[in-house]
Amino acid sequence: MFTQITGIVLLAVMFIIATALPINMGALALVAAFIIGLLSHLAAKDILAGFPGDLFVTLVGITYLFAIAQNNGTVDWLVQKAVWLVRGRVAVMPWVMFFVAAMLTAVGAVSPAAVAIIAPIALRFADKFGISPLLMGLIVIHGAQAGGFSPISIYGGITNQIVERAGLPRNDLALFLASFFFNLFIAVLIFIYLGRYRSSRSAEAETQAHGEIDNEEHQQNKLNLHRSLTLVGLVALAFGSLVFDLNVGLVAISVAVLLALIAPGDQKKAIDQVSWSTILLVTGVVTYIAVLQRIGAVDLAGNSVSGIVAPLLGALLLCYIGGVVSAFASSIAVLGATIPLAVPFLLQGHAHPVGVVAAIAISSTIVDVSPFSTNGALVVASAHGVDKDSFYRQMLLYSAIVVAVGPFLTWLVLIVPRWL
Repeated sequence: MFTQITGIVLLAVMFIIATALPINMGALALVAAFIIGLLSHLAAKDILAGFPGDLFVTLVGITYLFAIAQNNGTVDWLVQKAVWLVRGRVAVMPWVMFFVAAMLTAVGAVSPAAVAIIAPIALRFADKFGISPLLMGLIVIHGAQAGGFSPISIYGGITNQIVERAGLPRNDLALFLASFFFNLFIAVLIFIYLGRYRSSRSAEAETQAHGEIDNEEHQQNKLNLHRSLTLVGLVALAFGSLVFDLNVGLVAISVAVLLALIAPGDQKKAIDQVSWSTILLVTGVVTYIAVLQRIGAVDLAGNSVSGIVAPLLGALLLCYIGGVVSAFASSIAVLGATIPLAVPFLLQGHAHPVGVVAAIAISSTIVDVSPFSTNGALVVASAHGVDKDSFYRQMLLYSAIVVAVGPFLTWLVLIVPRWL
């Protein structure tokens, strides 16, 4: 137990150091993983077994591909078409991104795939027209999460299967609607608070957007060969990951390499534009969390909750465990581990199963805005025109607020009323 508690304490210490000093938290996390590994008598291969190779390839592939797309003008072309779509109404664009992301995940796309496709374009649009990049990035993520629990989605399917195997009553539509409206409500709050860009800068952006629409037909050579091939590659990325369920990172890096081979001279700088500091940050922290899971620190917290006599308090703590752990680890894995912890007192009739399951499910996924999750990391890596360290801290602060408040709100709205 000493090593498990030490591991949790080290996590808190890392946050404090990374906040106070300009040191990459991923590097700190790898050192902490090494220390805990030594205390637990783990070999190096066991310490590194939790390194998220899939996440590494996804971040490298997506940022590499969109660096190429940015360098050859394809992203600018897409932004121009987005302006045409909303007829210059800049304030509408975040909601277009929200509902497109929700639609993709609702029909079966994994949330990171949807964010990987939409976030780079959305954040480029935000940079060009004076929209808060934090607003745009968060709305894209919450849009992806809003559709994430449809009956045919990844999250929804997994959660419903867990509930069915546990012998609990399930309500697929209630789970989907609870997640959708919860994320929509958060997106509205974000838009109201961060959408104060509707100022003189916004008026200028609207005028610029209308000007681009009026002048669009006078622009020549909007699509050259390289841009056309890049668009084909982006479509291939969408179909490969969404329709054929191929790994989004491997598809992205394959497309990027093919484009680089076609125009090696034009794309030689793209690899330097990959957000390597973000990748180190995310993969290092995820590796450390995997070590904590391996030594049983996460199970220690979960088992402590499951033994609580007061079911209402136990349900609240389960929501918080789901939220805190999922901010650093796979939401799918957290769902599979956290919901079963609630089964004992749900089977005893202490709470309504549908409300508890929905609360835990939402608590475990709304925190995917964390820069340590795939979605949050993709947004940080895709941001344009911002100081990446400052933007990372903004994302981290927002995710801390969500972790602190989100599980309580889901518990208060979805569990408490059914309990009374």
